[in-house]
Amino acid sequence: MPLDRDAAHYLFGVMRLKQGAEVLLFNGADGEWRATVAEAGKRGGTLEPQRRTRPQTMPPDLWLMFAPVKKARTDFIVEKAVEMGVRRLLPVATEFTNSERIRQDRLQSHAREAAEQCGATFVPEVADLAKLPDVLSAWPEDRRLMFCDEAQAGGDGPAARPFAEAGGPGPWAVLIGPEGGFSDRERARLHAMEAAHVASLGPRILRADTAAVAAITLWQLRFGDWT
Repeated sequence: MPLDRDAAHYLFGVMRLKQGAEVLLFNGADGEWRATVAEAGKRGGTLEPQRRTRPQTMPPDLWLMFAPVKKARTDFIVEKAVEMGVRRLLPVATEFTNSERIRQDRLQSHAREAAEQCGATFVPEVADLAKLPDVLSAWPEDRRLMFCDEAQAGGDGPAARPFAEAGGPGPWAVLIGPEGGFSDRERARLHAMEAAHVASLGPRILRADTAAVAAITLWQLRFGDWT
């Protein structure tokens, strides 16, 4: 198995591995494998897979939709989503989103690193930034949406189909808003969606990165693979 320049630099320049050293590999489809370093160089190298150490495991069919925030906090959202078990990450631009662009390739690399750190065998796809209305217009009919509406904090939000009463697992998505919250127009559209189930994240309004962790936790405990 040949290595590209970045992987070779990390293994042989940063980790200082030598020929004959053992590493664990995964590709998101065939589980985890133990391999040995056959060739080590500054610009490349070769690994030889020896045996599979773990079968492939997939996270639940859960998407996380989030509005990008400051760089470090967006990185945190991606990292924790991978650790907690999501299958796809979708950055969305809302009316009050603070960040108008992202580096999709950098976030995808960050997701891969998070998977490596937590021992996952699957790396979620990080989609490019899309406008929230465009995503909702193309919404899959079979995927339910856990809409985390900050207006529900304290129990004063409008009545809607509550997440707590939604039945059964299956394809889901979690949507958290930006630091400025959802606009009235966005909130009205989401409440009108048949697939949307409103969730409260407690009596206090949470920061976006905290809300992502709280929302995934609630979903995992009810429909995910934590139970």
